[in-house]
Amino acid sequence: VDDEGLVEFYEKSFTFPIYKDENLTFYEFFGKKKLGLTSYNPLRLYRGYKKMMKRINAKGLSGNLVGEGMVQGGIIVFDKNGQPNFAYVEDTGKEFPVEDLLSAVKAVKEGRDEL
Repeated sequence: VDDEGLVEFYEKSFTFPIYKDENLTFYEFFGKKKLGLTSYNPLRLYRGYKKMMKRINAKGLSGNLVGEGMVQGGIIVFDKNGQPNFAYVEDTGKEFPVEDLLSAVKAVKEGRDEL
């Protein structure tokens, strides 16, 4: 992630401690997949793009393709011992399953190994 984008994300969206993965280890965990076409139908691509941009704008987010902007990532929830407990691979253009993440965080907080 470029430093400017990371600072903007921190200031506008996520004002909690952030870990910058200098070696891109997390991207390797998720397979270092590059964004690609989800369809070859131009009308479907356009509709999907418009829908995604509407959600992004409604949340007051902006983005750029600097740094790892074209690499898919995800979210990993670790337990207090640093062991991964939950992983979500980004599905570009789709809404993130917030309830799944909350369930994972709750499971970790309660010391459970599974959701």
